[in-house]
Amino acid sequence: MAICEVCGNSYANTFTVFFEGREHVFDAFECAIHALAPRCQSCRCTVIGHGVEHDGRIFCCAFCARKAGVDGLVDHN
Repeated sequence: MAICEVCGNSYANTFTVFFEGREHVFDAFECAIHALAPRCQSCRCTVIGHGVEHDGRIFCCAFCARKAGVDGLVDHN
């Protein structure tokens, strides 16, 4: 059985994610999100799904980007 790299749970149904050239093992999507999802540059919430991006900085929403003084938003897919 593999061990989740976030919570340390030994579980028969772990899954592997290849991200940015590295292999990661998790036992739940929650752990994968905790380890790999970006954080909003303004409010620090986890960006799950679409956010907005400007000059390499990721925000959870247009409001947080504007709050940080960003104009000319681009969807982050």
